[in-house]
Amino acid sequence: MSHRLRRIWHPAMWGPLALLLIVLGLAWQWGSRTMPYLLPPLQRVAETLVEDWDFYLTNAAVTLYEALLGLAIGTVVAVVAAIAISESRILRRAILPLAVVLNVTPLVAIAPALVVAFGFGPAPKLIVTALIVFFPVLINVAAGLRSVPVEVMQFYTVIRASRTEVLLHLRLPTAMPNLLTALKIVFPLSIIGAVVAEMSAPGAADGLGTVISVASSSNRLAVVWAAIGVLAVMGSLLLLFVTVIERRVLRWHRSTVAAND
Repeated sequence: MSHRLRRIWHPAMWGPLALLLIVLGLAWQWGSRTMPYLLPPLQRVAETLVEDWDFYLTNAAVTLYEALLGLAIGTVVAVVAAIAISESRILRRAILPLAVVLNVTPLVAIAPALVVAFGFGPAPKLIVTALIVFFPVLINVAAGLRSVPVEVMQFYTVIRASRTEVLLHLRLPTAMPNLLTALKIVFPLSIIGAVVAEMSAPGAADGLGTVISVASSSNRLAVVWAAIGVLAVMGSLLLLFVTVIERRVLRWHRSTVAAND
């Protein structure tokens, strides 16, 4: 553990990132002087974050709630669908084309229709978020369920294991790395889905997507970029959370061992 901490705090690890952030900060300051209609000064963004931290925290909590609940719904439905298409060829031929259609459909365009169908409130936002995360989880988990080694499957056939036993004791554990890989994609993506839903299907006064929409309409650039910064931090923390969970859950997996080495 101490060796790992020494590696993290070594200048070779954080130096390039720190240098890049300094360069980007200087470029931002230059852009705020030459393009004030696009970029506010960084100190103004920092001031609005410090002065109204409770405002951003409250709205971030709303967006995070919508993102995580929509993520949970989409993930559960996707895992169930992945199991169905891995167990039945007929269901695979029925579900996969529909999943592809949903994946290529611009969900921003159907958000207003969801408002008409489900009313103003969290339901349209949860549906949009769930639909955004559905396809990556479905494809990854379905691939994991079908990637069981042939010799292991033959062993289960020899001992006459039932399909339920094969699913619970073989297919699902084999698909776990794929599921966690999908979650690393869709956790940050769920934040995007919640914000897009808030901006395209507004019905509540809270949420960072609503903050960005209202601030943009009144040309309050500092508020817009402050909200974007909070969203970036939220997405990064969610990705870090999934990465930590992945390393804890998959200690046995060879990809995790190789990454740790």
